[in-house]
Amino acid sequence: MEHRSYGSGRPAPVLPPSAAPGALPMEAALLSAPLLGMCPDLVRFVTVAGLEHLSAAASELGTPQSTVSRSVARLEAAVGTPLFDREGRGLRLTRQGRAFLARVQRGLEEIATGCEELRLATDMPGTVALGFLPALGSAPVPLLVSWFRDRHPQVRFQLVQDNAQGLLDRLRAGEVDLCLTSPLPDEPGITTLPVAAEPLSLVVPAGHRLARRGRVRLAEAEHEDFVMAASGYGLRRLVNSLCTAAGFPPRVAFEGAEIATIRGFVAAGLGVAVLPPSPVRVPGLVDLPLDDPGASRTVGLTRVTGRTRTPVVSDFIDLVLSRAQECFGGPAPGQGAVG
Repeated sequence: MEHRSYGSGRPAPVLPPSAAPGALPMEAALLSAPLLGMCPDLVRFVTVAGLEHLSAAASELGTPQSTVSRSVARLEAAVGTPLFDREGRGLRLTRQGRAFLARVQRGLEEIATGCEELRLATDMPGTVALGFLPALGSAPVPLLVSWFRDRHPQVRFQLVQDNAQGLLDRLRAGEVDLCLTSPLPDEPGITTLPVAAEPLSLVVPAGHRLARRGRVRLAEAEHEDFVMAASGYGLRRLVNSLCTAAGFPPRVAFEGAEIATIRGFVAAGLGVAVLPPSPVRVPGLVDLPLDDPGASRTVGLTRVTGRTRTPVVSDFIDLVLSRAQECFGGPAPGQGAVG
């Protein structure tokens, strides 16, 4: 049996990047010129290995036999070892060639799978990954999603609930395309469009001393126990600010992460709360609109500045801008465009 390399002589073995002196990081190695130039040769190598014949491989590839032969020679020169033994008119993989073939096939299969996944993602109607505050999950978000699905029934939604900071973290990490959040973040790299202003009310039990009033000022609740959103939530900061402006620090009796929970505690007579409107009337509760300046919370649509968005995400943004007032109840100041 003749042991033959298709290269012109046998160069020194090529060390893997991790073993070579002064080796580049793997990312740099993958972008090195020899490896980039090897890609067409790898496809031809797999075909030759499968057919074990140069002319048959050339015919299969629609490529001149000399081109296929040079590809094999370049690969053998690059890896530093013969990949084939010649047997008569045919070729047979060497032991090193068989080991190399297995890795090349896995790599090419991964590339093919990646291309197919991208093709399928492009062909699909699309997905909108939307993050939002838990308080918006009772009515505004379901309405917006329902309206959008009426227009685009094949679109899928990935919905994530979190507090304001958690939503920003997910947005930066690419877990969501957009967020509906409050208060509006003012951070570099984040673009926010105010889409609606939710009026805030003082929520009291039905038998409360203020329950029969049409409207109230927050100062009238100075001596009440408050049920508040948990620390870290934007609503907590907003209510603290309103109480400070009204001349008193709130006396916090209980905290909750969900507005429904806060309303339940108020209904049980455990305190009062300052909350946005509820789409569902809860027995035993009275919502009293606040006359205090700034007694509203602005909800914004937030995205990462400059990040490419798919057509379906752009369409959803347009829907939110055109119909937000229908589900939030009031226009936000300074509406514009999401950059």
